[in-house]
Amino acid sequence: MWEIIKAGGPVMWPIIALSITAAAILLERLWSLQDERVIPRELTSKVWKLVESGQLTDKHVAALAQNSALGQVLAAGLANRHRSREHVKEAIEDTGRHVVHELERFLNMLGTIAAVSPLLGLLGTVVGIITAFNAITHQGVGDPKVLSGGIGQALIATAAGLIVAIPSLMGYRYLRGKVDALVISMEKEALKLVRALDEHRDGYALMQPDGAERRPSAASAA
Repeated sequence: MWEIIKAGGPVMWPIIALSITAAAILLERLWSLQDERVIPRELTSKVWKLVESGQLTDKHVAALAQNSALGQVLAAGLANRHRSREHVKEAIEDTGRHVVHELERFLNMLGTIAAVSPLLGLLGTVVGIITAFNAITHQGVGDPKVLSGGIGQALIATAAGLIVAIPSLMGYRYLRGKVDALVISMEKEALKLVRALDEHRDGYALMQPDGAERRPSAASAA
């Protein structure tokens, strides 16, 4: 392996550095973007049970914000649950933008690696060809070994660039689609919460403070 790296020329070193970075990003994002870590099952229903039972407190909301990405979005809405629907939606949307940015962390870097790696391989190809022509200029074409070094360097660098670029691009596309799917799921859960809060608020609007159903007055009936 060491001999292959040496034969690939100086361009191999940045390609190796990019490969290590790409592998680290892929592993970190695959771990962080697991469904259960981003959108825990039954989280919305558990939160709503607390709301209906009147047991939801600020401590619950703060703990929910630390729970997961979905928890942050729901906590933003619940923190404004006593305000209007517009305020709730605005808080959820603002927090959602930050959450999406966090989910997309490092993805642009991975896409950049996928685009740059083949260019570095191409650069290695050019350097290898230049090396071969310089050898021909100084030693002629009588000895095949004169060309083999430069051509070998060109081919190794090209292959290395493609080996890094192909899985990086596949990982980037997969993770981008994963983030999009998670965002859609979080939007659905947040919409459920907004609708439930509206129904809960409307239900209380029809009740007197002592819990009795509000009835229209004679003046209003007239």
